[in-house]
Amino acid sequence: MSDSHDDHETGIKTPKQLIAAVVAGFIVPIIGIVLLAQYVASGDKVGAGADAQTPMAITARLKPVADEGFTLKDINAPKVLQTGEAVYKAVCMACHAAGVAGSPKTGDVTAWSARIAQGYETLVSHAVMGIRGMPAKGGNPDLDEVEVARAVVFMANQAGGKFKEPEVKAAPAAAPAADTAPAAAPAAMAAPAAMATPAAPAAPVKLAADAGKKLYDSVCMACHTAGIAGSPKFGDKTAWADRIKQGSPTLYDHAIKGYQGKAGVMPAKGGSTATDEEVKAAVDYMVAAAK
Repeated sequence: MSDSHDDHETGIKTPKQLIAAVVAGFIVPIIGIVLLAQYVASGDKVGAGADAQTPMAITARLKPVADEGFTLKDINAPKVLQTGEAVYKAVCMACHAAGVAGSPKTGDVTAWSARIAQGYETLVSHAVMGIRGMPAKGGNPDLDEVEVARAVVFMANQAGGKFKEPEVKAAPAAAPAADTAPAAAPAAMAAPAAMATPAAPAAPVKLAADAGKKLYDSVCMACHTAGIAGSPKFGDKTAWADRIKQGSPTLYDHAIKGYQGKAGVMPAKGGSTATDEEVKAAVDYMVAAAK
């Protein structure tokens, strides 16, 4: 009997040995699982910056900054004229997509029918020169007249027009150079440069308020009457208060050169061909109405 009992005895004889055995039974499998996971996930580890000399990394560093938001242009290169659709999306749709300031909505056959009946030449003339709430060239004086005409054709044809895309006229040939240069004037008749008296610069002429009101009524009111594109409404003291604090020189500069910021968008000279002094007069007129 004693021999049979000894065969079933284990190596655990004390409570401490029992606790150690239980703990080992939990820890050993966990360690095994962790080691197995590390082995499966292990691979070649590359230190930070170790891929700096790869072809892709070098190409990314050499990528022109111009690709990140602006394009460098050669001012001497011939201008590439935009398509009518491109001009529409960049300039015209701001008003024509929603019919702002009485402009005919794109694709609205009823609104465009009377205008199409006026003919291609009249429509293009209105778009280039401006009419009522429509600023000259849609408020972008940098557009070529051909680009404006293309945009007109694009919108008119969307509403049932059958106008043909305008053709670009070839530039006139340069005049041949003279074979011989004109004879130099005799030394006795040539006036010394030192004796020439430079003309004094003319003092800027400040126009009357009537000139400012005239420009406002013909150009500025298209946006400032209804506060389009973030422009402050005419006579709105609250909307004009912060702008007036900037001072007249800043307001003049924004109105003449154009401005684009969080407060709104202002095309250069409101998209008109007015002189700087006329624009300043219009600014003064609007500021006076908001004080």
